[in-house]
Amino acid sequence: MRKDLGAKPFIYPQPVLIVASYGEDGTPDAMNVAYGGIVNSNRLQINIGVRHKTSDNIKLRQAFTVGIADEANLVPADYVGIVSGHDVPDKIEKSGFHLRKSEFVDAPVIEDLPIVLECKVEEINQYDKTLRIVAEIVNTSVDEKILDADGNVDPEKLKAISYDPSTHNYLKLNGKAGTAFSDGNQLK
Repeated sequence: MRKDLGAKPFIYPQPVLIVASYGEDGTPDAMNVAYGGIVNSNRLQINIGVRHKTSDNIKLRQAFTVGIADEANLVPADYVGIVSGHDVPDKIEKSGFHLRKSEFVDAPVIEDLPIVLECKVEEINQYDKTLRIVAEIVNTSVDEKILDADGNVDPEKLKAISYDPSTHNYLKLNGKAGTAFSDGNQLK
């Protein structure tokens, strides 16, 4: 039996994305974004409220980075989602995140996060009080500690966290469940 819950944003697992940008004066900012994902092989989309400092920064600079939050950075990742850059201009410093300027876009890279996608804005559309931002991924930088022997991201080393919109908890992702583009061959 199934139960209808209405229109709920229940996509699992839902990545915890940390979006970083520079303000007009060059001050770095970051926020925790619950809603976002890959649009195609080299594009992503994020959805953020229009009132955020990050929204203003992205519109101004036309660039941002997206870091994948992991277990080791859960506390600072949550912190940048709780505190507004409008109210706490030094929230990056207080978070403990370490930054460097991207060599590819006008935005900061959070060195502590294991994967960071460096993005150039292609379009911004507003729906009610939310911005839908589509951007080209121009570079992806990865901490070598999360790579396997073949140079691929090892999800078990990555230890990415997921957001549960039902309970407002962060979840761990564990282990391999199957092999993509292979296991379905059993039904051929």
